[in-house]
Amino acid sequence: MASINLLPWRALLREKRRKRFVIVLLALSAMAVGGLFVIDHFIDRAVERQLARNDLIRSAMVQLDGRAEQIDQLKVRREQLLERMQTIETLQGNRSDSGIILQQLARSLPQGVYFTDVKMTDQTLVITGVAQSNKLVAELMRNLDASHWLETPVLIDVQAGPIHAEGPERLFEMTVRQTRHVRSGGQL
Repeated sequence: MASINLLPWRALLREKRRKRFVIVLLALSAMAVGGLFVIDHFIDRAVERQLARNDLIRSAMVQLDGRAEQIDQLKVRREQLLERMQTIETLQGNRSDSGIILQQLARSLPQGVYFTDVKMTDQTLVITGVAQSNKLVAELMRNLDASHWLETPVLIDVQAGPIHAEGPERLFEMTVRQTRHVRSGGQL
């Protein structure tokens, strides 16, 4: 029998397979590196786009914060203007009250009584005066209580004053409150 040496053929085949394996391995490695490069590039682009969006959002937030601050300032200004308008309306509404109060005091004053001092603080009048008798002081208080513009007269002090030809005088001090009226048609 003849002896056949198949060893070089097997070695050549093994060498070809090894070369093909190395080539495939290098090709796959190159493709993996290329794929990683493409993926890295894609991720970098996505990050850049997101950063651009974030910058856009930040600039929009800064603008909105500025507008919100302006709105807050406008609200404060509006409240100040409303307070001013209300103060002016109150002053306009109370403008004629002083004259009406003086008119009511004059109408309520009985014969034989006169005022020496009238002071108004907020809605309270402090009245000092002189009367010929205690009865006239009581009548003054009834008249003030009957007024639609004045209420709750309170007598603080009554003292005997100097004696005149008409008799002894009474020095008195009282308080009376102004009522809060809602104007309807300007009638008293």
